[in-house]
Amino acid sequence: MRIDIITAVPDLLESPLNHSIIQRAKEKGLVEIFIHNLHDYGTGRYKQIDDYPFGGDAGMILKIGPIFQVIEELKSQRHYDEVIYTSPDGDILSQGIANELSCAENIIILCGHYKGIDHRIREHLITREISVGDYVLSGGELPAAIICDALVRLIPGAISDETSALSDSFQDGLLSPPIYTRPAEFNGWKVPEVLLSGNPRLIKEWQDTQALERTRQLRPHLLNDKQ
Repeated sequence: MRIDIITAVPDLLESPLNHSIIQRAKEKGLVEIFIHNLHDYGTGRYKQIDDYPFGGDAGMILKIGPIFQVIEELKSQRHYDEVIYTSPDGDILSQGIANELSCAENIIILCGHYKGIDHRIREHLITREISVGDYVLSGGELPAAIICDALVRLIPGAISDETSALSDSFQDGLLSPPIYTRPAEFNGWKVPEVLLSGNPRLIKEWQDTQALERTRQLRPHLLNDKQ
C-alpha cells in the first residue's frame, strides 16, 4: 500500500508515522507513506497557499491552485483508489471504513487547514471525506495520522498476531469484553474465575455476554446500527 499525505504542516506528521506499528509496517515493506509539503507548490515569492474567501467571511482558506497541482502530479504517476479529504462534515471514521481502506492499493489524504479548502477541490477531485468526530481541530494532520494508524494495523503482517486485530472493539459491531493478565489476584482484586477455567466454550460465552452488556451500557447506538 502507498499513502500520500498532502499537508501545510508536515512536521505534525513526523512522530505519529515513524513509530510503533506504522514504522514496523514500513520496515517490512507493507506500506509506503509520503508526505507532501503544500508550500512546495505555493505561488509567488513567499509560496503562498492560502487566501481570503470570496464573500468577505473571516479567516483564510487553502487555495485551489497548489492543491490541484500536487494531486494532478500524483495521479499522473499512478492510479489512486481514493482521494480523501479530512473534513469535520465527512463520514465519521469507523472500523468498517478502516477495514475497507486497508484493502486499497494507493490513497491520497488531503489535510484541511485554516477555514478549509476551496470547495471546487471537494467537488471535482475528492472522492471521499472523512471526519474523526464532531469537533473542530486546527488542521487535518492529526486526523490523517489516525486514519493511517487505523488502516495500516489491519494490513496482513503489520501486527505479528494477526488475529489480535480481528478481535478488536467494533470488528463485530460490539465493544470488546474486559481483559486481564497476571497476577490472577492483586490487592484483593480477582480475575473472573471463568477466565482461569481453561474451558474455551465457557470463556467464549462469557466474553460474548460481556461484550454485549458493555456495548448496551456504554455505546447502545451500536446495537441499533446492527438491527
